[in-house]
Amino acid sequence: MALEDYKNMVARCARCSYCKWIPFANVQNWRFAKGCPSVEYNKFQSFAAGGRLAATLSFLEGRSSCTEGFQKIVYSCLMDGMCDVACKVGRYNMEPLEVMRELRYRMVELGQYMPEHAILVDSLRQNDNTMCEPKANRGQWAEGLDVKNVTAEQCDVVFHAGCRYSYDKDLWNVPRTAVSLLKKAGVNIGIMGKDETCCGGRVNDMGFAGELTKYAESTIQAWKSAGVKEVVTSCADCFHSFIRLYPALGSKIKVYHTVEYIEKLIKEGKIKFSKEIPMTVTYHDPCHLGRRGESYIPWNGKEIKMRGQIICYDPPKPRYSGSRGVYEAPRNVLKSIPGVELIEMTRIREYAWCCGAGGGVPEAYPDFSSWVAGERIAEANSTGANMLVTACSRCERNFKDAVEKNHEKIKVMDIVELVQQAI
Repeated sequence: MALEDYKNMVARCARCSYCKWIPFANVQNWRFAKGCPSVEYNKFQSFAAGGRLAATLSFLEGRSSCTEGFQKIVYSCLMDGMCDVACKVGRYNMEPLEVMRELRYRMVELGQYMPEHAILVDSLRQNDNTMCEPKANRGQWAEGLDVKNVTAEQCDVVFHAGCRYSYDKDLWNVPRTAVSLLKKAGVNIGIMGKDETCCGGRVNDMGFAGELTKYAESTIQAWKSAGVKEVVTSCADCFHSFIRLYPALGSKIKVYHTVEYIEKLIKEGKIKFSKEIPMTVTYHDPCHLGRRGESYIPWNGKEIKMRGQIICYDPPKPRYSGSRGVYEAPRNVLKSIPGVELIEMTRIREYAWCCGAGGGVPEAYPDFSSWVAGERIAEANSTGANMLVTACSRCERNFKDAVEKNHEKIKVMDIVELVQQAI
């Protein structure tokens, strides 16, 4: 849909402010009741979903232009989707996340994108990654693993590392551990090595739709040519791209996040634990694995009015409320590890507070991104847990940076690393 197609929707926003909070029925305390990091940080209505919808309407009607202030409103959104969930659960059924994405598409068309984002996109176009690293080095993380390359050997399953895990050496232990666990469990798994490319999802959230289409079509064809049956990834951003964005562009392959596959292997008895890990942990739901981790449902309908006033969709439109994301698998894995005690934070599942790494915010507004991570770490500390566990490269990186910056004591680890310690 074009941005203009959302004009009636943005005009219907009642500015109820539900988008600023987690749903009221889930509020346990005032300290951790807010849902939208952007409006909480900037303390101004324009940075909430309701304010952004108002700004979009003003833009569509020619009352606002692409000023520096307007750009900040548009690009300081983490694209985490909390407002989207709150709108659907709390009161209405609008699509603030879709509107923000279309608004960013339009800004890019007009050349009004952030210079920090242009650097990433240039890297992507030159080296097929957003990390400003040489394409030839993409498979170095797997050196010494003796894992198949699907471009040369037949494999049932391909492991997609993603840009961050491929180039961030501090995080290499995560994809290496994931592949090792699956290999040891008898999975016929391979990687694409230097031929793996970015999924395109991250720059799509920044407004660069063309890159998503290019890399989705290329990757889908590569999987088809290799004859793989399943895809496994430890990157939540890639997972979201593969299950929500790629199917609309023709992908039909089965996709798992690593935690889902490990849960399956534990249930099948192919992964067994022999060590006890006496550790109290709390789990952070990554946005792209949780509320944005719902599978694509095709829809080709139209908006209608019943009795001239009640907005309906014919046929009924898919409702992405965030409730069908990947929530049980990581928790089941943690609960299966001997000695591990899981203590939940206040805001969890589809109501989780973002880590601060989404939407191109770390590049354009690093102080804001760091503050968001710090707020989540404060919430993790409030549980009394010794370790903050997650399942996303971007979340882990942002949390580790914030822990170091703020001299926090809590440890940050990916769930697969904890699994490995117990085997």
